[in-house]
Amino acid sequence: MNWRGIAAVVRRDLRLVWGSKSVVIPSVVVPALLLIVLPAAAGLVPRLVNIVDTGDLDALLAVLPDRALVGLSSDPGLLAAEVAVTWLLAPLVLLIPVMFAAVVAADGIAGERERGTLEGLLLTPLTDRELAVAKLLAAWVPAAVLGIGGAVVYATVANLTVGTQVGRLVLPNAEFALMALWVGPTLAAAAMAAVSLVSARSKTTQEAFQIGGVVVIPVVAMLVGQASGVLLLSVWLLWFAGVLALAIAGGLLLAASRALSRDRLGTRLA
Repeated sequence: MNWRGIAAVVRRDLRLVWGSKSVVIPSVVVPALLLIVLPAAAGLVPRLVNIVDTGDLDALLAVLPDRALVGLSSDPGLLAAEVAVTWLLAPLVLLIPVMFAAVVAADGIAGERERGTLEGLLLTPLTDRELAVAKLLAAWVPAAVLGIGGAVVYATVANLTVGTQVGRLVLPNAEFALMALWVGPTLAAAAMAAVSLVSARSKTTQEAFQIGGVVVIPVVAMLVGQASGVLLLSVWLLWFAGVLALAIAGGLLLAASRALSRDRLGTRLA
């Protein structure tokens, strides 16, 4: 494998991505809203609103493990704030790597076609396999890094806004660490591979992202399931989710690597 050539293509793609307002603005605004504003707002609620009961959280509280209930504040407002940042909102950290991987992967081939740079890319001395690896890494690596960094930011905000009120660190717990270090990167890999397949067959980046946007549905389902108390994201479930995402990513990566071959891409230059 020509890793120097692969790294050159990855750096080139990242420069193009970060030079695009359509990528940079969502990559800044969405994480700031989900990972800073929401947990900060949860921490402000006990100070601004007089909460007398936690009725809306009863379904989630009923399925939480005993260790999660130990030490919870007897004050309904603080209890609601802690449960919100540690369980209700915590799966939001999974949305960031998945969304970013989907955005970059959508631009990977469809964007090259829009900009008229696809032909030049196909003339590089890299083999088809090396070119596919470069394109896939350019989408996955920054998504995984951004996801882990976003989780650190979320945990920091949660501890500063809620942890300081309850007198201890509320994050990370085992489930949160698994989401940040295992499930997020594997879901990003599956999303990246799926959207790369779509991008290779789409004429525009917008078309690729619109079709590939369905990759966020599993994460939304996790959020809704946990918020409603129907599906608790336990340690074992998160391990399984990561393994399943990795298996799906493996199959999709094989298909994506074939779709990113010169023979198939060359036929779509027109």
